[in-house]
Amino acid sequence: MNFIKHYTKLALLATVMLLAATSCNDNQKAEAPKAGAGAAMENLKIRYIDEDSIMANYNLAKDINEAMLRRQNQYDAAQKQRGNEISKFGNAMQQKYQNNQYLTEEAFNADQAKLQKMQADAENYLAGLQQSISNELNQSQIQLLDSIDNFMKDYAKKKGFDMVLRKSATLYIDEKYDVTKEVIEGLNKRYNKVGGKTAPAPAKPAEKTTTAPTVSAEKPATPGQVDLKK
Repeated sequence: MNFIKHYTKLALLATVMLLAATSCNDNQKAEAPKAGAGAAMENLKIRYIDEDSIMANYNLAKDINEAMLRRQNQYDAAQKQRGNEISKFGNAMQQKYQNNQYLTEEAFNADQAKLQKMQADAENYLAGLQQSISNELNQSQIQLLDSIDNFMKDYAKKKGFDMVLRKSATLYIDEKYDVTKEVIEGLNKRYNKVGGKTAPAPAKPAEKTTTAPTVSAEKPATPGQVDLKK
């Protein structure tokens, strides 16, 4: 698809906040002496996750990626089919003109008007299909990010963690604090429990005509993994 230039790798395209509430309540903070602030920081339970690994191994992310690739292929096929039809009709017009087969100016103008209508209909159809795919991609991204965000909040609370950070947001953090594998297992267990698999792609918009698309119409964004680093 020619739209790839409008997007970076899949997606995509959003931020996930992975912070859990601190384990100390307001009263405890009020009673704690200022001299103990450093000790309190040392007692914080902090962990981190590798967002790239989660995007590569979370089944929901993989299913969304596969669904968007199918939609992209659908667009490619529609664009190719309609482009071929327009080229075929245009070439036929050229041959008729060169062989002096247009007996009247009206006949030539009629075919020219038909070609222009084919191009306009194709542009409208591809634009509608593009918008449909973009909307689906946006909704899938929201679904994915909400899924991770909600899981991380529950996970952190159950584990008693004060914070769960993104690896890319840290300058240095010891690998012993990495909980990525456990998080992926938890995400997939929950996803499989509810049946997995994303909803099927919506039906493509009804065609207004049986003619082909214009080769100049843009294509939808290439699907990909959602970037949690932003």
